Amino acid sequence: MSNKHAPEPALLAKAETLVEALPYIQRYTGETFVVKYGGHAMGDPEAARDFAEDVVLMKAVGINVVVVHGGGPQIGAMLKRLGVESQFVGGLRVTDAETAQIAEMVLAGSINKEIVGWIAQAGGRAVGISGKDGGLVLCEKVGGKREADPNSGIERHVDLGFVGDPVQVDRRILDTLCRDGIIPVVAPVGIGADGHTYNVNADTMAGAIAAELKAKRFFLLTDVPGVLDKQGELMTDLNPARIRALQSDGTITGGMIPKLDTCVHAVEAGVDAAVILDGRVPHAMLLEIFTRRGAGTLVRG
Repeated sequence: MSNKHAPEPALLAKAETLVEALPYIQRYTGETFVVKYGGHAMGDPEAARDFAEDVVLMKAVGINVVVVHGGGPQIGAMLKRLGVESQFVGGLRVTDAETAQIAEMVLAGSINKEIVGWIAQAGGRAVGISGKDGGLVLCEKVGGKREADPNSGIERHVDLGFVGDPVQVDRRILDTLCRDGIIPVVAPVGIGADGHTYNVNADTMAGAIAAELKAKRFFLLTDVPGVLDKQGELMTDLNPARIRALQSDGTITGGMIPKLDTCVHAVEAGVDAAVILDGRVPHAMLLEIFTRRGAGTLVRG
């Protein structure tokens, strides 16, 4: 005998999803998650809305979320619009005084406030800051890189200009904002002891902040599903020793190498786990946090 008052299967599935999420919500309440936000998700309004909803939901269940964002393509577009040519060495933009000024304008201005706006639209409270605010991130100038001269082939030293590496993070401003129910949104710009402004790689900045906060999770949202093996299959769990072996045999190459180096540094500095996720997948962070299956590559020490 059928029960005409039985709930629809879709509603039951939603209830089961919430029940599945319960132990994870209990586990992570009061913990800190650092999210590096960049790539495709930043340029797509629908993906940006999904990201903002994820962040607001995490905050609503008691997770302290700190967002660190990139903006390389947007900086490149603005430099092109202004007729300023870019040069890259070892994946880092050579940053003279003019480029540094434009990068700060784009990162700490338009991009930062746009993300704050998306979070507000999703019902959250966010404050946009940069690494310069409150002495959050102290930087030192990145040493010059060596590259082959395109004409002569002779190796030369290239000064990267105002590109910095984080050497100290003062967490007090982040602690204050999180304690007051606010989501900090951090632009990857820091200050040097010399008083100069430095452009910082966003992955590096996020990793340094995650390490200082001893974050439970450090998410890097990218444009790939995670770390893939030579057959193109997702590797869901890695550790530093396995990562070094995969780099040695050529499985891990290109831009994934510095991302995994950042993950290894973070977990070795006290982060519980780092996760490389596909930012193009709707609600990827929620799938990773609140389901048994997860959604990306998790790196533990």
